[in-house]
Amino acid sequence: MPDYPRSLIAFQRRFGDDRACAEYLFSVRWPEGFRCPACGHPKGWALETKAWTFQCAKCAKQTSVTSGTIMHGSKLALHVWFWAAYLMATHSNGISAMQLWKQLGLGSYKSAWLLAAKLRRAMVDPERNPLSGLVEIDETTINHRTRNDPPAGGPGRSHEGKLLIAGAVEIVGRGPGRIRLAHVRDYSAGSLHPFIATTTAPGTVARTDGWSAYPGRRGSGTIATSSAPWPPISCCHGSTASSPTSRHGRSASTTVCAASTCNPTSTSSSSASTAAAAATPPSIPSSESACEPSPLPTRC
Repeated sequence: MPDYPRSLIAFQRRFGDDRACAEYLFSVRWPEGFRCPACGHPKGWALETKAWTFQCAKCAKQTSVTSGTIMHGSKLALHVWFWAAYLMATHSNGISAMQLWKQLGLGSYKSAWLLAAKLRRAMVDPERNPLSGLVEIDETTINHRTRNDPPAGGPGRSHEGKLLIAGAVEIVGRGPGRIRLAHVRDYSAGSLHPFIATTTAPGTVARTDGWSAYPGRRGSGTIATSSAPWPPISCCHGSTASSPTSRHGRSASTTVCAASTCNPTSTSSSSASTAAAAATPPSIPSSESACEPSPLPTRC
């Protein structure tokens, strides 16, 4: 296991200046010593005119320790990049560009925003496993308007002044697990079906809110869509999940009823993945049970 710093003091001691950061990048790029990426020649020398750049002794190709990374061509100091990466990777609730701007003393908020955006993109593993098992999928909007958009977003599912987001959350045990988020063009089947296919693994059971665009996807997985409004209350026999949704602490149960409240259909799923997250409170799976009297209104 790599010997990474476990505290702020250890990090500061190890990466206190740009030279220490460059030496670390050199060791990661060439663990057995310099080797030209063009011709493979093992000999080269450091250039005095270019920081942290080496030139091959055979073909004269110049290669920087930051070549091919998100730090390539950046005017920010290496230790600033290292500090930003450390803060983003260790902050428990995530760190905003505003916080990076203030804590690192950057010249402008724009620099902090670009720095955070590049680091977030680099932190996504392209080989990560897609969501599987029981996955809850929904869509939501984020207020996002330009000068030509109205001051307030349009009502309902209007796209005016809104950023459309599709989200999925993997249910693990009695709570939510991994999440994925993706920006979609609209809430049609043409936009939501590709999101489901690239987010979930084959055989995944996806639970939705009954929006008409979800059913109809062909493949190995099944989508059980409930037509009941949130929180959906039901006492029908089926696959039941409970979730606390009331301000008074009461729990509502949502039941996938094959005969009345859902339209099971097929959907294809691939092994690719897209960042997505659930827009509604996740349900907590429980055991399948028969009808029982409920003090709350029922919907079957």
